[in-house]
Amino acid sequence: MSATLAPAKPAPALPGLAARARDFVKACFNGPLNIAISLACIALLVWLVPPLFRWAVLEATWEGTAQSCRQNAGACWAFIREKFWFSVFGLYPFEERWRPASMLAILVVMVVASTIRRFWNRWLLLGWAIAAPAMWVLMQGGVFGLPYVQTRQWGGLTITGIIAVYGLALGYPLSILLALGRRSKLTLVRWFCTAIIECVRGVPLISLLFMAAIMLPLFLPQGVTVDRLIRVLFAYTLFTAAYMAEVVRGGLQAMPRGQYEAADSLGLTYWQKMRLIILPQALTITIPAQVNTFIGLFKDTTLVVVIGVFDFFTTLRASLGDPNWLGFPTEAYVYAAAVYFVLCYAMSRYSQRLEREFRPGAR
Repeated sequence: MSATLAPAKPAPALPGLAARARDFVKACFNGPLNIAISLACIALLVWLVPPLFRWAVLEATWEGTAQSCRQNAGACWAFIREKFWFSVFGLYPFEERWRPASMLAILVVMVVASTIRRFWNRWLLLGWAIAAPAMWVLMQGGVFGLPYVQTRQWGGLTITGIIAVYGLALGYPLSILLALGRRSKLTLVRWFCTAIIECVRGVPLISLLFMAAIMLPLFLPQGVTVDRLIRVLFAYTLFTAAYMAEVVRGGLQAMPRGQYEAADSLGLTYWQKMRLIILPQALTITIPAQVNTFIGLFKDTTLVVVIGVFDFFTTLRASLGDPNWLGFPTEAYVYAAAVYFVLCYAMSRYSQRLEREFRPGAR
């Protein structure tokens, strides 16, 4: 007698928007404590959102002069429109602004390509090896008929992107080497890497920037000079590597001993073991800590103002000194906060996506 197969049941439908809203309301009003907290949050939103919306949207001045802004009680977004390109390019010559605009476009394309997993191969490294010097030549000029522009004229969001991307990209592989060196069985290598990490982490970033800008030229041979922005990138890269090295070392220490023994049983060399087995797992489990460190280091780019480098935030502060646009600091700081929030939130969301893709059991 042949067994009769039961008809296949349809897959459960994913909850729709209405179901999710219902579940959210149930969670917010489930129990006296949740009800009290939810009502307090609603009251706070009712108190804050309407006046904020009136100031930022309904009563705001979107275009015009400072005088027209002062006649209204709302926000003066005309000030942001007036200073927008200055906040992006800084003091870069107006007739040459197509160069930093092109550099930012290349930078965005390379960063976006680096976030797509199917591009994680040697061609991506080759692309960065070509794009990095090309972007620098495009900004500085002096060759191929491009007028020379000193780095002291670079500024705004352009300089923030250069410092953040170049510093993090160069500091990340250096941090892996420092983390491996601190766990090395070679005494001199371990002591050397430990000394670099502890010395750099033991001082503020401002101190490293001052040393790179003021003290480093004193140790160079006479007649040898290094561009100030290069020195800033060196200090920022070293600072990034020292902090990220401890994050990577934490991931290495969290690896089970059996992973090391399994790699040894396969006859792999030290570098094969690290590249193929240990480091991929160690870097995966430390994704939240890595992104948290990246976000902090990205916001630390505002400290370069202490040595005269005008980053995005500094250009906005300089815009507040324009005698024609005095009295609008709130709009400038809200604009700066919005830009930093969007960039940091994008990094956070990308890290969450990586966590889902690399979670245990995921293909």
